[in-house]
Amino acid sequence: MTLPDPYASLRELFQAEGFPAMEPEILQPSRLFLDLIGEDIRGRMYLTSDRAGEELCLRPDYTIPVCRAHLDGGAPETPARYSYCGKVFRQRQDGAGEFMQAGVECLGRADLEAADADTLALALSALETLGVIDARIHIGDEALFRAVLGGLNLPAVWERRLGDLFGERDRLDAAIRAMRSGGEAERDDTSSAATLARALEGLAQDTAQSAVAELLRLTGLKPIAGRSASDIAERLLEQAALARHDPETDRAADVLTRYLAIAGDPRASVKTIEVFAKDVGLDLTQALESFSARLDAIAAHGISDASLTFAADFGRRLDYYTGFVFEIHSASRETAGQIVGGGRYDRLLALLGATAHIPATGFSIWLDRI
Repeated sequence: MTLPDPYASLRELFQAEGFPAMEPEILQPSRLFLDLIGEDIRGRMYLTSDRAGEELCLRPDYTIPVCRAHLDGGAPETPARYSYCGKVFRQRQDGAGEFMQAGVECLGRADLEAADADTLALALSALETLGVIDARIHIGDEALFRAVLGGLNLPAVWERRLGDLFGERDRLDAAIRAMRSGGEAERDDTSSAATLARALEGLAQDTAQSAVAELLRLTGLKPIAGRSASDIAERLLEQAALARHDPETDRAADVLTRYLAIAGDPRASVKTIEVFAKDVGLDLTQALESFSARLDAIAAHGISDASLTFAADFGRRLDYYTGFVFEIHSASRETAGQIVGGGRYDRLLALLGATAHIPATGFSIWLDRI
């Protein structure tokens, strides 16, 4: 006897909205996820290897495999839409390691704000199909944060470090504290790495690389995790730069702390950010215009402003997200946590090898939490 498909109506909705189903391979190269998400995910993946020795994993999510399949399709610059509804595999403290996930990926749309709004509206329609009608929507915008960072004239190493930490508030706060103390909160001055970093400080990249290579040769030490002498030298020079105290970073720390505290009603937050930008001398016009245009596009779908909550410090903990992000919770399922997560990830396809810029947005539904 064939059992009914509990997600048939969801699949039909995606199809009707122009998102045909895709089912990428379950076995994926683990390096894709380690490179794009970080080594932290290794302990949550189910790993194996093929006969040639390549490390593989069971698919821990859909977004990266779908985008990889799109690039392999031969016409990556052609706008495309995909949906999925199937199993992903991730080791978790609570719950089974094999569970259902559904979602969509919208690739190549140039009307970014409208595409973001359409994606959010489709996520809400998908939840209604599943019986969730009490959605609470939490939104953020990494592009706004990047615009603030870009206007502070920070050393490149600090701008890169802070940008990489957006979405991880504890670590971001620690980095901002370190800005005020010349990196003291992030380093151990007695460590051999700190000593070597100070010795390399001020050297050109190629000179530092040669020095590290010679040190490795003389000691017979082998770099770990496949790092080259160039990688090690770059990291040590970065540590030295972060350890230098600059009075300008004190002001930047104050500005960032003030910005990250902004939260609440999205349209009221726009006004607050406008005042903030004027007070601290930043030009955030373009980023705020995009943010406001997106709010208008969301409202055009009949989504009430009252259902949206904005937080300036809210981002997704993945390097490839670039702009608007959202999470959806159910008021009657608060203990379930996030049931939908999504947003704009314009960097991902380039990181996977695309030679042209391909904007992208999408969302995933954690079906086991509903």
